[in-house]
Amino acid sequence: MREGRSAFWPDYRTIWRWHMLAGLFCLPFVAFLALTGAIYLFKPQVDDLIDWRYDHLAVTGAPAAPSAEVRAALEAVPGSRFMAYELPRPGHGAARIIVLRGGEAIRVYVDPSSLAILKQVPEEARFERLVFKLHGQLLLGNVGSVIVEMVASWTIVLILTGLYLWWPRGRSGLAGILYPRLGLAGRARWRDLHAVSGVWLSLVLALFLVSGLPWSFVWGHALQSVEQRVGRLMAVQDWEIGAVPVRDTIAGHRVAAHAGMGGMGGMGGMGGMGGMPGMEMGGGQAVAPDGLVGLDDVVATGVRLGLPAPVLVTPPAAAGAAWQVRSDTQDRPLRASVQVAPDGAVMSRQDFAGKGLVDRAVGYGVAAHEGQLFGWPNQLLNLLVASGLATMSIAATILWLRRRPPGGWGVPAALPGRRVGVGAVTVMVLLGVLLPELGISLLLLAAAAWVMGRRVRADGTETV
Repeated sequence: MREGRSAFWPDYRTIWRWHMLAGLFCLPFVAFLALTGAIYLFKPQVDDLIDWRYDHLAVTGAPAAPSAEVRAALEAVPGSRFMAYELPRPGHGAARIIVLRGGEAIRVYVDPSSLAILKQVPEEARFERLVFKLHGQLLLGNVGSVIVEMVASWTIVLILTGLYLWWPRGRSGLAGILYPRLGLAGRARWRDLHAVSGVWLSLVLALFLVSGLPWSFVWGHALQSVEQRVGRLMAVQDWEIGAVPVRDTIAGHRVAAHAGMGGMGGMGGMGGMGGMPGMEMGGGQAVAPDGLVGLDDVVATGVRLGLPAPVLVTPPAAAGAAWQVRSDTQDRPLRASVQVAPDGAVMSRQDFAGKGLVDRAVGYGVAAHEGQLFGWPNQLLNLLVASGLATMSIAATILWLRRRPPGGWGVPAALPGRRVGVGAVTVMVLLGVLLPELGISLLLLAAAAWVMGRRVRADGTETV
């Protein structure tokens, strides 16, 4: 019976070896991602804290029209063009206008009564944006996204092997299984902390990892490729795939890096749009001579719609076409996008319920991942998970340091003649197909092991 099992699955020592190798690679990144993720969880609160003084202005007069606020912003950023107007949340807060200059999106804060410029900040330099790029890209762009995706793939291996090692195997009682035995000392206590916190976190962590994959460079583009073939099943356009410039997410489409270089900010009545028929936006679409025609009526309609904040109003592609009023709330199931005519009439509306099945599933996953799906309890749950990951990583590091021999890695050596097993091979092939980076890395590791095995047989020496 035992031989049949070993022919199907690897032995305990082999699984332990895999678990430790995956942990040595993953845990430093896991600890870092837990820290940056915990910070990003509180993005709404951090944003409110940073902008507190701009949301509590001593307004002395009647607010200006939105078009006047936009013109003030364009004059403050020469050579720019209008990208988006964010609907004000508090009645006494500054207007936020996003303009594009030379491919860079800049947020301009305007006093609604005096039209004084209060602050200018590039969107890519905002605190929450920096934390987002740290968490998802390690500040390395698509290279960082690929690294994070690789870590996520191997962390799934870490979870599966960890659950195998945790399995009680005839032990009685729940101590050391569902709760740690804190009365123990030394390595046994750290083992309990690591194993118990790991098993409680494993399910939630797996959901976190899966919900984060649509953002990653390789997996996200693979999902996008499926969407292009399947069609109406999903629409991969509501989240970033890899390193996407923030200007593209604001505009809702790809914007050429040189867009806006010909803009003529400071043209006053022309709204900084250059006043030139045939001037092009990022997608090569013509802009109306006065790019602000209808903005005031559209903003009034946007306020009446009452969409969840933040709400962005973006201009039409051509004169007389519809404006877009859309909610960019992190609670994605509450998002909506409304097409509004220049006279303020609502032309069409798309809600989350109208999206494809996979698109909705990803939306729920992203909202939960960011801690915004069910309010502050979601934030608290995610914070507990992040804290648990940090605790588990520390416990694993201490265990490894205590068992690591001087000058060695402390990883169990591979024993000759041990078979991987049909079941393990099947699981690895399945994971390698679902997680391409994991599959490629497994093939590379297998090739390296084969080369090392040939070298050992040729030299007659033994390596660990």
